Amino acid sequence: MLLLSAAAGGAALFALMAALALRGDPLAFDKEILSSLRRAGDPATPIGPCWLLGAARAATELGGTPVLTLMVIVLSGYFVLKREGASLAILLVAALGQSMVVNSLKAAFGRARPDFLPHLVETTSASFPSGHSASAAAIFLTLAALVARETKDRAVRNYVFFVAVALALMVGASRVYLGVHYPTDVVGGLSFGAAWAAIILIAARRFESRD
Repeated sequence: MLLLSAAAGGAALFALMAALALRGDPLAFDKEILSSLRRAGDPATPIGPCWLLGAARAATELGGTPVLTLMVIVLSGYFVLKREGASLAILLVAALGQSMVVNSLKAAFGRARPDFLPHLVETTSASFPSGHSASAAAIFLTLAALVARETKDRAVRNYVFFVAVALALMVGASRVYLGVHYPTDVVGGLSFGAAWAAIILIAARRFESRD
């Protein structure tokens, strides 16, 4: 029931963000939030203490392709050695599938990145949905579910999901702080990633129940 709610809620929220992205021009609050994160009169300088920029750049790497690819490779080896074929398949479908779908969505929407303030990290692809946010949500939540399957301790299960959600939100927030995504891009990416993870886990449960 929880997975169905996550899938439906994530899909609905993504659809709403997609409808807003299709409007063309960014919404006023999208621009206002981005502008509020830069110092008045100096759009190249983010607000906050000097260490915050470095922390945001480090956080955003958690949702980047190099870090997540390494994580998936390492965990794939772990599942192979433990002969957990189901967990390996779930992880690979969640990781590779969301990447292909998100790249297709970016091409379909073709939304331009924010161009009214300097980007604080390099970007190459379209803006909607946020790939970092989608990848972080999909992979971290999938991993949390795989870990939760190994224990019946509710406190442990709650903890791993809390960490997964916190990491995904941190990645998403960093993308806005660094000026490379509108908030609607990030919400769209997070909601897509959550829905994708839930759908993969639902499908895995139904497949396993038939064996």
